[in-house]
Amino acid sequence: MLEIEIFSDAICPWCFIGKRRLEAALCDENSDIDPNVTLRWRPYMLYPNLPLRGVDRAEMLRARFGPRGDKGGVPAVILAEAASQHIELRYDLIDRTPNTRMAHRLVEWIAQCHGWHAQHEIAESLFQAYFCDGKDVGDFTTLAALAEPHGLHGRQAQEVLQGTGELGQRLNEEIDVQLHRATELGVSGVPGYVMGGAYLLPGAQSVETMRAIIARAKEKFST
Repeated sequence: MLEIEIFSDAICPWCFIGKRRLEAALCDENSDIDPNVTLRWRPYMLYPNLPLRGVDRAEMLRARFGPRGDKGGVPAVILAEAASQHIELRYDLIDRTPNTRMAHRLVEWIAQCHGWHAQHEIAESLFQAYFCDGKDVGDFTTLAALAEPHGLHGRQAQEVLQGTGELGQRLNEEIDVQLHRATELGVSGVPGYVMGGAYLLPGAQSVETMRAIIARAKEKFST
């Protein structure tokens, strides 16, 4: 069995594109993921120093790029690559750039409680919410709605999403461990795919490249 760890952030468009390409590389004609592979989503924060409530995206772009900063001005290559994976990026709907730590706690909790298939599903839900629906994935209400089908509600939702109590503290500690581990593994941008705990494949590679490298990794790292 080969484990592929996916270091990713919910507000990274290439991570969304990479998810679709990874699925294409792993899935058969019935859309079933290779039974000899497991997936594990890991945290990465593109903007770790953002305030917990995030920032106004238009203001952030103007601060970085000056008057030419336009929240709808997305490089054509990203839009085209996303479209090739049947993704319509709706940056025009996105009002805030969120701090994603709350989202990472949710992703980690789902993995621990429900396994990697459910974690893979919530990763898709987060990408869809942010990039296709323009929702704030750093907002408690938004994330609580995404988490509810997975049985997260009440006091447990408060602890997981707000990082409080023993459960929230444990999730925060795991996120910190994995963020540090990402640096040790050489993950300097996302997506980053770590195979067998050792080999790093950086970036949203083509389906053909991913398929070939995964095949070699299965031979070398499968346990």
